[in-house]
Parts: sequence; C-alpha cells; structure tokens
Amino acid sequence: MISLDIISDPICPWCYIGKAKLDRALAQMPDHPFDIRWRPFQLNPDMPPEGMDRRSYLEAKFGGKEKAKRVYDSIAEAAATAGLEIDFSRIARTPSTVDAHRLIRWARSEGVQNKVVDLLFRAYFEDGADISDRKVLVELAERGGMDPAVVATLLDSDADREDVVEEDAAAREIGVGGVPTFLVGGKYVIQGAQEPELWTRVIGELRELQAARAQEEMQGSAPA
Repeated sequence: MISLDIISDPICPWCYIGKAKLDRALAQMPDHPFDIRWRPFQLNPDMPPEGMDRRSYLEAKFGGKEKAKRVYDSIAEAAATAGLEIDFSRIARTPSTVDAHRLIRWARSEGVQNKVVDLLFRAYFEDGADISDRKVLVELAERGGMDPAVVATLLDSDADREDVVEEDAAAREIGVGGVPTFLVGGKYVIQGAQEPELWTRVIGELRELQAARAQEEMQGSAPA
C-alpha cells in the first residue's frame, strides 16, 4: 500500500469538494493502492472553543457581506458541480475544530476514519450542525460505528489534544498554507480539490510503478 495523507479541516468547503472528487476516482478504481489517513489542519487555529458567529466571521475575513456572499456563492456552485449539496444558510456559527480532529484521529484506530470524516462534512455543510458540540460529535461517532460512551469519555478529557495541535503546527512548518493538501507516499504533494481524472491518472501511474518494482524484485530473486 501507498500512504495518502490528506491534510484537511472539516469546516473547509474545498476539502469537502476535494473528498467528493477523490471518492469518485476511488470508486472507479477500487483496487487503488492507497492507505488513506486524514491529518489535522485548523483554518482558524486561534478560534475560541465556543466558536463565533459565522456572519461576523465571514465579513471580517472577506471584508464585507457582499464580498463574502460572492465567494461562498462560487463555492456552492463548485460543490454542486461535484455532486454535493451545501447549505451555508444553515450554518450559524464557525466552530473550533480541535475536538472534531480528535474524533477523526480516534476513528482511524477503529477503521472508520473515512466514514467519520464524511459524516462531519455532511453534518456541518448540509445540516449546519455545530461540530464543536460534544453531543453532536458523540452522535456522529456512533453513526460512524464507534462506541459513543468511549468517545464521550475521551472528549471530556484532553486526550490527543496536544497531538492535534502539534500535527497542525508540523503541517505549517513544512509549508502547508491551505487545504486540502494531499501527500502521496510521504513524498509527493498534490494541492487543492483536484478532478477525478487527475486521481485516476495518478493511480494508474502508481500501479505501473508497483508492477515494475515487483518485476525487478522477481528478476533479482531468480536463481543464477
């Protein structure tokens, strides 16, 4: 298998769009070589735990209501093209995502990381759920196949909080300034919400490389 580390934030619309496009490519090529791991990145690392009013956040970020509307209308159009339904009007608050990233981290150990990530995206962008609310996170964890009692206990502790913050900082140190960022095999970087065709091409090239390496190994182990 080849590692595919996806550096992402569950409140990043382009990450949601990028996941949808990647998923489409993986569905076309189910024998892909990827071991997918979701890695944390916080779009707002200084966001208070309680989050903030979304309208105020967007207007401050984009310099006014009209400019924010234009940006997010464009994003909604891109999402629709990717087959997603995003309803920004339902999102009342921009949350801190530290706890959501902790949940994603624990989901990997349960083998349900991709499913939990998908549930987080859908809850936030389609339902307008506050994914910093621990009750919401426990419910999503249960829907993803995790033990809700265990997740609730972990969320009430500081388990892995420091690890999430450190991974976020490490991503920035290696030059990640925006997400989604995809790291293939620990070496090659692909940035942005790429089209399925790019991913199918990458998978095809990786298959060819794996086949060539396997052939070399067979030849190298053949008796003289």
